[in-house]
Amino acid sequence: MLTHHELRFHKISNKDGSAKCDIFETGKQTQIVIGVVFDIPESEKPLLDKAEGLGNGYETKDVAVELHNSIIVEAYTYYATHIDPSLRPFHWYKQHVLAGAFEHGLPEDYVRAIHAIESIDDPDDTRHQNELAIYL
Repeated sequence: MLTHHELRFHKISNKDGSAKCDIFETGKQTQIVIGVVFDIPESEKPLLDKAEGLGNGYETKDVAVELHNSIIVEAYTYYATHIDPSLRPFHWYKQHVLAGAFEHGLPEDYVRAIHAIESIDDPDDTRHQNELAIYL
C-alpha cells in the first residue's frame, strides 16, 4: 500500500492520446494505492525506464510502501508529468490493469473501484484486438 496517493487514469499517452495510469500524490492519508512491488536487477532498470516512458511523460520518485506483512520498504514508482483529467482509458487498457489486479490478488473492493472507472472504445479496432489477443 502507498498512502497519500490515488490511482488515476489521467496520464496522456504519447502513442494513442488516451489515458494511462498514474499514482497521483494527493497528500491525503486516507487515499491509498494498492499494488505490487517488483524486485528487478539494476541492469534491467534502463529497459523498464524505456518501456514506461521515463522522461517522456513519466518520471520516477522514491516512495515508502507498506507490504502485506506491515513491513515498510523503499521503492521507486513512475508518476505522470503530462496529465489531462478529462481523458479516459481505452477498454483494453483498463482490462490490462484489471487483469494485473486479479493476477496479484488485490482486494475485491479495490478491483471493483478500478472496474468502475469509465473507459472508452479505441477507434483503432486492430489495436484493440491485438491488445486483447494476449488473453487468448
